Amino acid sequence: MKPEITPPRSACAPEFALRLSPTPRGARLARLLAAHQLKDWGLTGAAAEAAELVVAEPANNAARHGRVPGRDFELRMERRAGHVRGELSDARAERRPSPARESDGGGYGLLLVAALATAWGVQHRTVGKTVRATVPCR
Repeated sequence: MKPEITPPRSACAPEFALRLSPTPRGARLARLLAAHQLKDWGLTGAAAEAAELVVAEPANNAARHGRVPGRDFELRMERRAGHVRGELSDARAERRPSPARESDGGGYGLLLVAALATAWGVQHRTVGKTVRATVPCR
């Protein structure tokens, strides 16, 4: 049998997906790759910065709170007319994120996501969860 080869997607493709290790390095890489993809899509300025932050916070949470040994987390981004949607999926369904109500030295990242995104939420998966957020491109 001949193996099937999938050609790489164009930088202009409206979707981007990648699996990363649930480590601080993986979280940093998610942010850097998201910034690179946004630039390839032609997004700059405040909209790109907001989308980058909205990806970075759930990526950091996936590395800190969603880690399961031997399981990666997935970064997925879509560009559609007028918005970018970022999704971070990890293997820990029982560790659902929620914005901090009181200071405990952290936990404000999801408040930032809520402020920058037009919509965000958490969806259960067969294994784990997905945190989604939509950011306007204007």
